[in-house]
Amino acid sequence: MATEKTNIPVPEEQVGHAEDVNNASATTQANEVAASDNDETEKVAETVDFGEEDAVLAASQPDLDMGEETEEELAQAECHDEDTDKTIADIARLDRQQLVELFASLLHTKPVQQIRREAEAIKVAFYKLHRADYEQKKREFIENGGNTEDFAPQPDEYEAKLKELFAEYRRRRTEYIASIEKEKEENLKTKLQIIEELKELVNGNETMNTTFNTFRELQQRWRDTGIVPQANIKELWETYNLHVENFYNYIKINKELRDLDLKRNYETKLQLCEAAEALVLEPSIVTAFRKLQELHEQWRETGPVANEYKEVLWDRFKEASTRINKQHQEYFEKLKEEQKHNLELKTELCVKVEELSSEILTTRKEWNKASDRLIEIQKVWKTIGFAPQKDNTKIYERFRAACDKFFDQKREFYEQLKSEMDNNLQLKTEICKQAEALQDSEQWKKTTDELISLQKRWKEIGPVSRRHSDAIWKRFRAACDRFFERKAAHFSGIDAQHEENLRAKLALLEEIEAADVAAGGFEMIKDFQRRWNEIGFVPIKQKDEIQKRYKTAVDNMFAILRGGERERSMNRFRAKVSDMKNNGAGRLRFERDKLYNKVRQLESDIATLENNIGFFSRSKNAENMIREVEAKIAKAKQEMADTIEKIKLIDLQQEEGDK
Repeated sequence: MATEKTNIPVPEEQVGHAEDVNNASATTQANEVAASDNDETEKVAETVDFGEEDAVLAASQPDLDMGEETEEELAQAECHDEDTDKTIADIARLDRQQLVELFASLLHTKPVQQIRREAEAIKVAFYKLHRADYEQKKREFIENGGNTEDFAPQPDEYEAKLKELFAEYRRRRTEYIASIEKEKEENLKTKLQIIEELKELVNGNETMNTTFNTFRELQQRWRDTGIVPQANIKELWETYNLHVENFYNYIKINKELRDLDLKRNYETKLQLCEAAEALVLEPSIVTAFRKLQELHEQWRETGPVANEYKEVLWDRFKEASTRINKQHQEYFEKLKEEQKHNLELKTELCVKVEELSSEILTTRKEWNKASDRLIEIQKVWKTIGFAPQKDNTKIYERFRAACDKFFDQKREFYEQLKSEMDNNLQLKTEICKQAEALQDSEQWKKTTDELISLQKRWKEIGPVSRRHSDAIWKRFRAACDRFFERKAAHFSGIDAQHEENLRAKLALLEEIEAADVAAGGFEMIKDFQRRWNEIGFVPIKQKDEIQKRYKTAVDNMFAILRGGERERSMNRFRAKVSDMKNNGAGRLRFERDKLYNKVRQLESDIATLENNIGFFSRSKNAENMIREVEAKIAKAKQEMADTIEKIKLIDLQQEEGDK
């Protein structure tokens, strides 16, 4: 007789197993929710590319809701097949049109439940490019004289198409999920029917072999039937297992056939125990936990074993399950600790950015230096993982707000600087007009003084924008050069002394070129320079040639002396770099940054010295000053070359260290 389940207890083995599986299922669901939350947090974090400073200003991307992940989508995310990983890696290199076309292609070529990762990556990559394009157009609008409040971007056809595709994506996912739920309901009906057939099986009049074959067929149908709604799982399994036990306990089946079935069940459960124990070696804790749930499903679908093996097998299987569950729990506890530590690190970065945005910066050099520091902080931010889900969005918004404040202040500074440079351009234009009015004057002394006064005023005025800097300087320089060239030509008739000076300088050049500078040292060079400077002007036609020959001779002497000293200096630096490398990569990076800043400063000094040469008048004293400045320029260029070589040496050491 078939009995109702209300008054007959479930066997101890099945009760213990059902509770364990239900607990595991609850844990799985909780982990899936946590994973989904972290996934949403990651989407917020990836809307900003901290590699470019202005991109921090980007607003959150429109809400293209992905919906909650289905079981199949979670499984796809767990698998990380190579084709999907390659597609996601390629997405970052596509433009907006290509991203839209790729998404359309995915919708038409792959099942909707298998493209969630690609869809998420496309959404993040698209709005990163979309926001960068928005900021670029906004900057161009402001630079062309527009007001920030008046800026209204044109509609983006690609964004409209992307939204249409996401609407189609959500529609198809909704249909897919609805079909799954419908299938679960159908599976529930099928399994309830199987249970009814099990109830009637023990009341049939068939032969024992026929009854047992029917029982096996029902078991196979049960295994072949898919999942049912979550709310019905426990009760359904309890009812099914009850009637399976009833079949074994109440049907008059011959002992040989029963023993054969019990033996087969024993072998199956023994294999399940071994599989559960092998999961301890699985590298991925999450994968091991998921596989354990599959083993529990198989255990429940396997019939009973002989009483003498029941407890032993179940204890062995339960012990392996406990170890995996413990590892799973420890994994997520460790993950929580890491997220808590990440929150502390991100809080420190927020404090640094907030302090940086509170500093008072007054020069472009200070702003550029501060911007470099902020970009480095942003790079560090990107290397830190998620904070706890409840804090992740808050700490991200705090960091983003601090970055926004910094770049807003920087923009205001450069807008004010632009206004000042426009005013400087007007002032320098007026000076150019005055110099051009004097360039044809023949009042040599008076005009010389006036032009020198204009040159002093020029230097007192601040910089102009780069696109006007060269043109306005060349205009002023041309007016000054024209006057001083005319003045020099006027006094060129006084040639006798110049010819004598030429002979003296030629004789001195021969002495310089024959001198043993290695024996005389730098003092010999200084003496030659002093004697050269004491000799006056030479004829204008020979001036460049004689000066070039002199410069070459002096440079050769300096090169001879500095060659040995330079090599000794580089050897000392190589030893210093080796020591710094042994003490950590941070020392090398610090030394490289210091040398790089020195190169930038030398470049600025050389440009200033070269500009200053044009301000000297054509006189004996001026020629001496010009030569001194030229010597300083040569020295600075050599020092810059040595510094660049040191930077290359550090880079070589770092490359060897990376290998």
